[in-house]
Amino acid sequence: MDYITLSAIGLTMGFFGGLLGIGGSAIMIPAMVFSFGENQHLYQASAMICNFVVGASSTLAHRKARALHKPVLKVMVPTALIGILVGVTWSNSAMFSKGNSPLLARTFGVFLVYVAFYNAHKVICSLKRKKKVLRTDQEIRNTPWLSGVIGLGTGLAAGLLGIGAGTIATPIQQLVLKMPMRRAMSNSAVTIMSIAWLGALYKNATLGQHGISFEMFAQDNPVWISLKIAAIVAPTAFLGGFLGGHMMHKLPKNVVRGVFIVIVVLAAIRLLTVKS
Repeated sequence: MDYITLSAIGLTMGFFGGLLGIGGSAIMIPAMVFSFGENQHLYQASAMICNFVVGASSTLAHRKARALHKPVLKVMVPTALIGILVGVTWSNSAMFSKGNSPLLARTFGVFLVYVAFYNAHKVICSLKRKKKVLRTDQEIRNTPWLSGVIGLGTGLAAGLLGIGAGTIATPIQQLVLKMPMRRAMSNSAVTIMSIAWLGALYKNATLGQHGISFEMFAQDNPVWISLKIAAIVAPTAFLGGFLGGHMMHKLPKNVVRGVFIVIVVLAAIRLLTVKS
């Protein structure tokens, strides 16, 4: 049954990740907590591996649609790589290590509250808007230092919380760089793919310092546990990411966001009430 649960988590995280331009950790990590209890460092280590898979699969769809904006990506990705190293280091600090792991889970819960409010705001704005205003590529601000700051913040959040950070990168690109939504979401997917592998390597290499255990694979060391979880979740996450990336252009966005908001609110409540 646990294998079925993990596979279902992968499919769901991949679908929403590809559809909304996020890595899918906003689904995977809370779902793991619901299903198996708090184990934040382990779940983040596995989620970073899966974020790479989701980012790679959805990138295939975005590249096919020629939705990437390469001038911004050339600056965003290198600074995001620096940011994810800093973020993982922070997550491993005394502030969140060992007995303080629930604090990291609650921090993730606070992040999910932001995700829920952001998506609710997008739904409300779209309902109020009488005529949809579409941005064009000519409006994009190709300002290198702004792209670099966005990349750094994206990487920092990804490393600290084990997220793909598309929920941060996408709206900031839209707001600061005046980038069309689909291009911003596509850029986020590429950034997730480009940095998640580094965060996964670093986080998994340092799992031993957190005293990780997991009933399903109780006899293994922490890294093998993380890899086994990722090995079960990743195949269905890849499938879900590919489907979600293609369905981005077809499904009613407000309906998808509505379902996503409900899931995220429930997840936030669960994480914010994690006991020490």
